[in-house]
Amino acid sequence: MSARDLLPLILALAVLAALPFLGLSGSVLNFLVTTLIIALAGVGWNVLGGFGGQYSFGHAAFFGTGAYATAILQMKLGWNAWGALGAGIGIGALAGLAIGYLSFRAGLRGSYFALVTLAFAEVFRILANSADFTGGAAGLLLPLRPGLATLQFADRRAFYLLVLAFVGVALLASRWLERSRFGAHLIAVRENEEAARALGVDALSVKLRAIALSAAITAAAGGLYVQYFLYLDAGVAYGTWISVEALLAPIVGGIGTAFGPLVGALALQGLGEVTKHLAGGVPGVDLVVFGACLIAVIAFAPQGLLGLRRRRKARAERAVPVGA
Repeated sequence: MSARDLLPLILALAVLAALPFLGLSGSVLNFLVTTLIIALAGVGWNVLGGFGGQYSFGHAAFFGTGAYATAILQMKLGWNAWGALGAGIGIGALAGLAIGYLSFRAGLRGSYFALVTLAFAEVFRILANSADFTGGAAGLLLPLRPGLATLQFADRRAFYLLVLAFVGVALLASRWLERSRFGAHLIAVRENEEAARALGVDALSVKLRAIALSAAITAAAGGLYVQYFLYLDAGVAYGTWISVEALLAPIVGGIGTAFGPLVGALALQGLGEVTKHLAGGVPGVDLVVFGACLIAVIAFAPQGLLGLRRRRKARAERAVPVGA
């Protein structure tokens, strides 16, 4: 990657890093932390769905696995929070490898793969809801112990910067995918798997590495979620809400692009909050907005908000007279 590739990423992170020091209220900081966690999950989904063309409806399986592993290792085994978070990311990647191996080895793709991932997330939710070590239906409540070692901060700005650092690393990985040989193989598999195989690409290996990376990033989002809210149950960890949020962000922002999930998460969550405020807190009104946005994007901007920008730029260049 060249310095030119990294410049937009550095500028975006610098702007986002400056936000919490502008005197924002606690509720706005809470909104930004939640949005960045969703953006991180969206980046994870985008690796597999956007770059790899393997659409998943069940990324909650990885989010919940990362969250539960992070919480259980601290509460049951007394692990350090940093170590538990790292292990949660690794366990999430292993869950991705297992689901990917079973699905891709069986030749599942398209809607069949999407439904299988949804089924895995639902099975995980039922198991977590009934097992003792996950706290069952009551869930898990992490003890409040503010400190760097416990990844609990009295100042929300510290946690915001921590989540932003994870988002920055995930965006860097996405940028690398756009420029690397592995990313080229992944896109070749997405466009035409048979043709990619004919050219010598090991499609199974490429898809397994992609789902492992995707699951690891999504598990990191889950681990950060439980560290921030200090509570977790099966409905939160493996609920359909995070699967929907993770796929909507890149689709609305720009699927298969490095910045699409971040742009989509900021746009959707911001619009949802504004709508809830204007509607007087009517329950579910943000979901109505999300659905309307998805329909509008599919109908008028299939390449997302970033695609609209590129289309306007191309139109402006065509409008310049030859020789001008």
